[in-house]
Amino acid sequence: MSERPGPGDALPDMTLTTPDGGTVRTSDFAGRKLVLFFYPKDDTPGCTTENKDFSALAGEFDAAGVALLGVSKDPPKKHAKFIEKHGLAAPLASDAEEGGLSDALGIWTEKSMYGRTYMGMERTTYLVGADGRIARVWNKVKVKGHAEEVLAAAKAL
Repeated sequence: MSERPGPGDALPDMTLTTPDGGTVRTSDFAGRKLVLFFYPKDDTPGCTTENKDFSALAGEFDAAGVALLGVSKDPPKKHAKFIEKHGLAAPLASDAEEGGLSDALGIWTEKSMYGRTYMGMERTTYLVGADGRIARVWNKVKVKGHAEEVLAAAKAL
């Protein structure tokens, strides 16, 4: 497998599905800073906390001129229920297809738990500059305090 894209590399231009069944492309954010946070699964404890934390700061990201987008492989309808259940303000998108954005970034990866191996999303956040280049990557994110750290980095960019 090729090396994962990192700081200085262009963010791959890929299409994601929005909860309403529409689409969003990563290139739609050209000219604007973007925080893409990838998480494993809707409505699991860590992922719910991470989405609530980013949602709580959504207004501050917006005021700083930074777009937010949470991404998992969950289907759009599941995202819609997740947003409604928790009153999430951070937009979500589905990266369901093989060869999607998480594959291109190398974060849809083999994981193991209790001796079982499976494919899963590595919790990773990307800060992308207005030029479409990756400015910073947080790998294997620990949720507590993460959204605040990303906001500070986005404001400093």
